[in-house]
Amino acid sequence: MIKSIIQCLYNVEKNGLDQRTREIKVGMWIFGIFGFFFVSFFFSPMVLPAEFVPDLDARANALDYMTEDGLYSSGNDGKDEKFAWSELDLYTGFIYAFGDFNCHNKAERSWEINGNQMPVCTRDLGMFFGIAVGGYVFSRRGYNRWTIKDTCLSIFPDNWLAEIYRKNFRTYAWLAIGTIFCLPLIIDGFTQLLTSYESNNLMRPLTGVAFGIGFGILIAATYSARPKFFKSAGEVRLPSGLRFELVNEEE
Repeated sequence: MIKSIIQCLYNVEKNGLDQRTREIKVGMWIFGIFGFFFVSFFFSPMVLPAEFVPDLDARANALDYMTEDGLYSSGNDGKDEKFAWSELDLYTGFIYAFGDFNCHNKAERSWEINGNQMPVCTRDLGMFFGIAVGGYVFSRRGYNRWTIKDTCLSIFPDNWLAEIYRKNFRTYAWLAIGTIFCLPLIIDGFTQLLTSYESNNLMRPLTGVAFGIGFGILIAATYSARPKFFKSAGEVRLPSGLRFELVNEEE
């Protein structure tokens, strides 16, 4: 309580800087960009004519539905119902092109709206939602603390981290928290890959959300962790009143 009052009186944030404008901007940019795509994944099939987009089945990181035949049309090979996002309007064409390149577009792993398959699978849908949430959380709670891992951890209250910093378990805590965000997706995805287990379109987005939140925070921390805003490492305020100390190695 006293520490918070002192910070307010001297207009100093909990990391030792006098403002956190960059953290807010970075977090909101991530929220805006990934939020735009998340909403567009729902809106695009909604505004297209009913049953215009057939069942898709393609490859990730490749263009398979740019044209109905010829170059970049392998997704239409051997199919009666053909689809080409290059024939759509600029907005929906861009969203389906984005999905074509980034997602496998498997029909059984995707939802339909208005009889149209969505541009990405349900797991990708969850990831984009999670990344947007992660960016927003960071815009509200993230602080530049010199390193990426300390900037990631800054979203938690300092009193939660006090013992971790006193014992210098920062790296372990950072890796453990990251693993918690990733583990549901890893378990679900690799179990499906290595066994006869088949995930479903409820589990896929849920595991994608968890991974996305962690990834969104990591992206925001990567672009927000900037030592140049401090005169020295010792100016960085850390939990439990600790400070960084750069050690000069003797030759």
